[in-house]
Amino acid sequence: MSSHREAPAISKDPVADNTDTYAFVSPDDPSTVTIISNYLPLEAPFGGPNFFEFGDDVRYDIHIDQTGDGEPDITYRFEFNTQVANPNTFLYNTGQIDSIDSPNWNRKQFYSVTRRSHGNEVVLASNLACPPCNIGPASTPDYEALAEEAIHQIGGGRTVFAGQRLEGFYVDLGAIFDLADLRPFQNLHIATMMAAAPGVNATNDFSVHSIALKVPKRELARGGWTPTDPTDRRSVIGVWATASRRQALIREPRTGVSVENGPWVQVSRLGNPLFNEVIVPMGKKDVWNSLPPADDGEFLQYVQHPELAGLLPVLYPGVFGNLAALNAARADLVAILLTGLPSGIVPGFQNYTGKTYADELRLNMAIPPTTTNPSPLGVIGKDLAGFPNGRRVFDDVVTVELRAIAGATYPLVNSNYTPDGAASLITDGLGPNSTRYLSSFPYLGMPQSGYQTAPLAMV
Repeated sequence: MSSHREAPAISKDPVADNTDTYAFVSPDDPSTVTIISNYLPLEAPFGGPNFFEFGDDVRYDIHIDQTGDGEPDITYRFEFNTQVANPNTFLYNTGQIDSIDSPNWNRKQFYSVTRRSHGNEVVLASNLACPPCNIGPASTPDYEALAEEAIHQIGGGRTVFAGQRLEGFYVDLGAIFDLADLRPFQNLHIATMMAAAPGVNATNDFSVHSIALKVPKRELARGGWTPTDPTDRRSVIGVWATASRRQALIREPRTGVSVENGPWVQVSRLGNPLFNEVIVPMGKKDVWNSLPPADDGEFLQYVQHPELAGLLPVLYPGVFGNLAALNAARADLVAILLTGLPSGIVPGFQNYTGKTYADELRLNMAIPPTTTNPSPLGVIGKDLAGFPNGRRVFDDVVTVELRAIAGATYPLVNSNYTPDGAASLITDGLGPNSTRYLSSFPYLGMPQSGYQTAPLAMV
């Protein structure tokens, strides 16, 4: 339930739509943290002749909160520009693209990276090349090599990539938004009562456009030190990403030209998966997208009393009796989503940022990556390096959040509560084997080409 078409306004503006944000200690370089922010949800691989790209008219920002006040202490800004070699052809490429500077690629994208911190602004790099989209074996015969060329070292131990990636978020969207009809449990659903079935990955073979940034931990931690003590509050950072557009847009008649002006206005943000999509009510979703995390106290009531927790006992009668009787404010969900977990709740773990309610991915950088048999269930799977301790690309956030909302995590704050048996089992039936990942930066898998993928309507 990450953010794909999660709010009415941004669903009409996919170029600026955050779909997922990830933050984790890099498994192949534990002195660094990798942050990935995805945009353009559900890119069909066969989406030519105007293939997908970042917006030249959008500011893409990754924010770091070092002090727990819900405001950015560090921002990494990515701004793009597109260069068309030959405007008199409709073709994206006029021949085989064998390198990212190939003259056969007609519509190249470049970007700059700027770091802003405490009033100081430094351009870290400019004119960095993106890779093309993966078109097919005739146009992009060695896409892996093209993507490798687009991984840039920009000094200070930093690495960046911006371009198309395989969608790493797996979810049975078709079932979940059909009255939360989870296929493995649909035999218990009031409206279907069909035989239980495996989940179906609705995002399979789709792509996204990813901004991936790997930086040394010392650049993100307060005081410029490398965190080693998980109990030290300074080891924890908050992470979220945003997209902004100019305030005014003027469309010129008969020319197809649009002119933008005025200050930049935030139109999308994403920290924790699920938050705006399922927690925030429809009438406030666009408002939420425009606000900083520091203002999320306005949405506290929806975290304390999530609508889905009230629907599960109705949709699955007799399955969630204890959840139906639970009338208390959900302090467990507040801790998971808005403040982080203080010490003492989960043995050996904390990612608490303070009393300010703010939707951020909270990452304890002193906890090393799990390199042997990591659990996609993260902290509830006894893997402290996973969600909600940041978020790795393979973490099963749908299952984790379904189980949390169903009451499985409420005993963390009230040991007298007994969750329903289904609370620790509920899932959409998918896992990391539903898609493909890389073992090194930028970690999300190679996008599928349009030639290799039949149009979905024909499958």
